[in-house]
Formats: sequence, structure tokens, C-alpha cells
Amino acid sequence: MKTAQGGYTLLKTKTRLLSSIATLLLGLMSAASLAQDYDLIIRDGRVVDGSGNPWYYADVAVEGDRIVRIGDLAGVSAEREIEASGLVVAPGFIDPHTHALRGIFDVPTAESALLQGVTTLTEGNDGSSPYPLDEHFQAIMDTGISPNWGVFIGQGTVRSQVLGAEDRDPSPAELQRMKDMIRQSMEQGALGISTGLFYVPGSFTSTEEVIELSRIAGELGGIYISHMREEAAQLAQSVEETIRIGEEAELPVQITHHKVIGVQNWGASRDSLRLVDEARARGIDVTIDQYPYTASQTGINALIPQWAQEGGRDQMLARIDSPETRPTIKDEVVAKILYDRGGGDPKNVFISRNSWDPDMAGKNLAQLAEEAGMAPTPENAAEVVFEILRGGGATAVYHAIGPDDVDVIMRHPATAIGSDGPVGIFGEGAPHPRQYGTFARVLGLYVRERGVITLEEAIRKMSSQTARRLSIHDRGLLTEGYYADIAVFDADEIVDKATFEDPHQYAVGMKYVLVNGEVVVADGEHTGARPGRIIYGPGYSGNR
Repeated sequence: MKTAQGGYTLLKTKTRLLSSIATLLLGLMSAASLAQDYDLIIRDGRVVDGSGNPWYYADVAVEGDRIVRIGDLAGVSAEREIEASGLVVAPGFIDPHTHALRGIFDVPTAESALLQGVTTLTEGNDGSSPYPLDEHFQAIMDTGISPNWGVFIGQGTVRSQVLGAEDRDPSPAELQRMKDMIRQSMEQGALGISTGLFYVPGSFTSTEEVIELSRIAGELGGIYISHMREEAAQLAQSVEETIRIGEEAELPVQITHHKVIGVQNWGASRDSLRLVDEARARGIDVTIDQYPYTASQTGINALIPQWAQEGGRDQMLARIDSPETRPTIKDEVVAKILYDRGGGDPKNVFISRNSWDPDMAGKNLAQLAEEAGMAPTPENAAEVVFEILRGGGATAVYHAIGPDDVDVIMRHPATAIGSDGPVGIFGEGAPHPRQYGTFARVLGLYVRERGVITLEEAIRKMSSQTARRLSIHDRGLLTEGYYADIAVFDADEIVDKATFEDPHQYAVGMKYVLVNGEVVVADGEHTGARPGRIIYGPGYSGNR
């Protein structure tokens, strides 16, 4: 009996010991499991990773500011989970061409961009940029913004610092000073050099001068991105010049906001794209970006011949008022209305923003002529333009881009998507809708409704293509180890709502957006978070 009892007691003791060990092991396993949990998991989404490859179902785990796992994470938990069943999970979009300096300090949350899924903005396009860049970057960091932020150094800005608005070649000393400014800007983090050869003072710059300056950017790993001299009758010659700059300066080039302006020129994109293909075939690294609209937006000065703008505003107005030069200027404005940005009729030119007379916003030149008691002719529209310039200038929307050219350019494999827009200040003026709708418009109209390109190709054009072009590392793809810039949207719902008649409307269908691992859009609403960072270019000499 004692033996039996003793055996029972020993068995009971062993059982308790094993139970304790099992409990301890389970606790350790549970602790280990908790140690493996992530900050956030996006579950059951249709992953379009930005490479152009076919989509697939997967979960995406985020830890800190990085994507750490992609796959089946059914047995893994996270502090926060996003249910993405039925939704597309894509890399955050990178906009290679914005004018977001206009608006970013007023609206640092940049809803107009984030609600489209844009997580990185680039400023400094068309030859105009902040300078010096280190001071600008400090102002951005001090403000705190929602998207990431990169900047090109503008050739026009550099030239105006040295030569003003003079139409002449620089002296050797002046050229060296401009080169030094480009080098300084690249070392402070510029992505490359931009030109606006259509605009003063860029229009006064020889091709050889551009090559000399661009060579400096190329030596430091940057690109050349250009608003070319012409996008209408001289389109082919402008593309050839851009290609030559890339070839002789030995750096990648991007034809920005590629389009065909002027009804009589529509269809010319086939020739311009042929030039791109031929250049690429012989080893010149040339690419394109575009916005998906048939209207452009720029200053009303676009209707004034460049020679008449030399020396700045006062000299321009003096030439407009001079009996000797006024008739020639007027003839050229009429020609621009008939055969260039006016699309053949004054009613195609709408004032989008006028700081000195806000009531002009949304009215076209024909309406303004009639309000002034004149017939809506191109000649009278030119008089209206002169009055606008006397008052202080304005920004205008020009309806003159060929719709078939938009499709042809979009299909080209070298084409990326960019907005060419500022940060939207809701309710201000009558701006081009591209600042609210570019990326959503591609996904809604050009992918879903019209099938111009596939979903996978559209997202590649919005993410990895631009990341590679701008040497932005660890962004633009959904892959483990990359920064968690992520867009989650409903492919059946996403669409732009902004129109030319009613532009202040945010896109719909973007459900969640992450920037550097932080949720900035949740359930279609901006969270107020501002985790954006400076994206420094390849020549940056400081600490990242």
C-alpha cells in the first residue's frame, strides 16, 4: 500500500512538473510569437507590386518605416490591421513633376496628392526652383509635411541669379558661377537639373550652355528633365534638342509633360516617340512623363513672344505700349491663340488664378472680351491679355492638346505619370483639375473605363519607373526591405472628381495610404499625420 501510494505521489509530482514545464514552454512560445508581431499588417489585398508583373494575393507586414514581410501571414498578428479584401495594394505613387511649392506651406498635409495615393512630390520643375536648397529643405523639415519631398535645381533660377532676364550668352566667369551653383545644389540634394526652355530666361539659353550645366548634374548622378522649347509646331526639333543634351552631357534625360499642342499639330506624337525610340536604340537614356488631360496650365505670359519679355515685366509692358513693337506683339499673340495654346479660339483660354482680380477666375478670353464691350475675336482677346498683364498677370488653362496623342504617349513604355500641378488649396481660384485628379484619372478612366493601359502597367508608370529614373532608393516597389510607402484603393471605385468647371474636388476610392510606415489616409480621410521626409538626390554630400 505504501509502495502504491508512493508511486502515485511520484507520478503526481512528475505530472505537475511536466504541466509546469508545458505552461512555461507555452508562455515562452507566446512571448516569442509576440516578439514576432508587427506594427501593421495589410491583409488579403490584391498586390500590384509596381514592377509591372501580374498581381497576386498576399498580406503585407510593416515594422517601423519598412515593409518586412509579404506573403501568407495567417498565423501572425500586429498592433494594427487593415482589411484589404477586394482592394488593390500598391506602392505609393511618385510624382516626377509638380509645382507643389505653391501650396505645401499653406496645406502641409497635401490632401490633393495623398488622396490620390501620391506619397512623394518633386518640386523645381520647368527650370524654376528654390535656391539655395539647404535652406529650403530646412524650411520643409521645420514645417513637417505629409508626403516625401524631392527637388530639382532649376536652370532658369540659376541663370536669373547670374544674368537676370537678359538675352545673351554668359561670360566664362558667369558660366563658371552657374556651374558652381549647380554643383552646390546637387551636393545639397538636388535630384538633377530642370529646364524651362519655353520660359524666360531659359528661352535665352543656347543648347551648348544647357549641355555645359547639365554635365555637372550628370557627374553627380543626376538627370536632366525639361519643359522643352516648343510643344507645338517645333515639337520634333525640341525633342531632338533634348536628346542631344542627354547624349553630349552624358546623363539621363526626361521629356516632361509630353504633349502635342495646337490642332494642326495633333498626331505628331508618333514622330516624337519615334525619335525617342531611335535614341534609346543607340544607347541614349531618354524617358517621358505626362498628365492625362487635353489642357495645359501656365502663366498668361505663354501667349507673349519671348523676345518681348526680355528684361522683365517693366520692359515687356513698355514694348506692349510702344507703337513700334505693339503691332508685332499683338500679331504673335493672335497666332498663339489660333495655332498654338489657344486651340484656335479665345474661348479655349480660361483664367485659372488672378490675384489682383479674383473674379476673372473661371472666365475665358472670349467672355472677358465681351465683358469689355468687344467682340470675342482673337484680336480683341489679345487686347484682354495686354490688360491682364498690366494688372499684374494671371495663370491660365489652355485647351489645345490632342486627345489621341494623350493615349499614344501613355501607352509608350518609357512614359511615367506626373501631375504638373501644385498642392491644392481647396476653394482658391479655378485651377487645372490635374492637381486633384491626375493619378486617380489614369486608374479610373484610362485603366478601368477605357483600357488604354493595364492596371499593372499604370502602377509601374506611377511608382518604380520614376523611382529608378530619379535614383530614389528603396521606394517605388512593394518588396521586403523597402520603405512602407503604400497605397490601398478600390480599383472599381477610384476616379478623379475634379473637372475644369468644378476643380476643387478630391479623388475618391483611395482607402488607405502609408508614408514611411505611418497611416496618413484611413477610410478615405486624411489622418493629419505628417511623416514625410526629404528625398535627397544621388550627389548629396550630407548625412541622410
